[in-house]
Amino acid sequence: MTTLADARIVVTGGAGFLGSRVVDRFRKAGADVLVPRSRDFDFTNQSAAAEYVRQSAPDIVVHLAAEVGGIGANQANPGRYFFANMAMGLHLIEACREYEVDKYVQAGTVCSYPKHTPVPFNEDDLWNGFPEETNAPYGVAKKALLTMLQAYRDQYSFNGIYLIPVNLYGPGDNFDLETSHVIPALIRKFVAARDRGEPSVEVWGTGTASREFLFVDDAAEAIVLATERYDEGEPVNIGAGSEITIKDLVTTISRLIRFDGEVVWDSSRPDGQPRRMLDTSRASERFGFKAQVILEEGLARTIRWWEEQGQAGV
Repeated sequence: MTTLADARIVVTGGAGFLGSRVVDRFRKAGADVLVPRSRDFDFTNQSAAAEYVRQSAPDIVVHLAAEVGGIGANQANPGRYFFANMAMGLHLIEACREYEVDKYVQAGTVCSYPKHTPVPFNEDDLWNGFPEETNAPYGVAKKALLTMLQAYRDQYSFNGIYLIPVNLYGPGDNFDLETSHVIPALIRKFVAARDRGEPSVEVWGTGTASREFLFVDDAAEAIVLATERYDEGEPVNIGAGSEITIKDLVTTISRLIRFDGEVVWDSSRPDGQPRRMLDTSRASERFGFKAQVILEEGLARTIRWWEEQGQAGV
């Protein structure tokens, strides 16, 4: 058990979509939280990462910062996504070992799982094949950090844990159509089409692929619980434990938005991984996490946020 009260915790990505919620929870638990910003500290640089850890002298580092996007962004930036995610984790883990940080928490990605993993994805299946091609560079980079943490645990007794969150969504998500994931992209498209009176909305793929989605507040709660209660080397899935096809997701979002037009499927665009749903039993058993927000409720809250606040900043 790790005591959070009065702990000095660095949260990379702590100003972001997920990170800001994690930071709030740590502070409510009485922790002293530091949030390095990418504009000030480039953790893809080894010296910068080491110097930051040396100067900040944290008890715990929670590494949530990542360079990531949807299928289109992954196709456009495979080299950058591999380098940035590999380099940030590599340098931070080594710096934390060198300066004897008590605990390190690494956020992995569901994109690391093999393309044809049996559903639900169990953590033991992580190495049973190559990831889906469109996001493989990102997924492989993140998965390599798991190997690094396990190697450092064996050689240096370094307490690093590895969490695998599924696709997140919620208020404050990235709604940029060039880089966003599927839920914010769909919400933005359907709201715009409804408001403009457009007759149709174009959606990528065939709609047959399935995905699991976790509300961002649930994900934040899981990370805080794991930071406090989990100290083992095995990776842990963080998810809702249910899946939905993209076709059914589109139908639900269009209904909640009250869009009455036609959905046009662009089957020339990739579907991505055929199915995606996590076995979440380990998170429940090891640190008592269970998702609370059902998908339709979370979608309604996200849509409401976009209609009331998100569009104002566009």
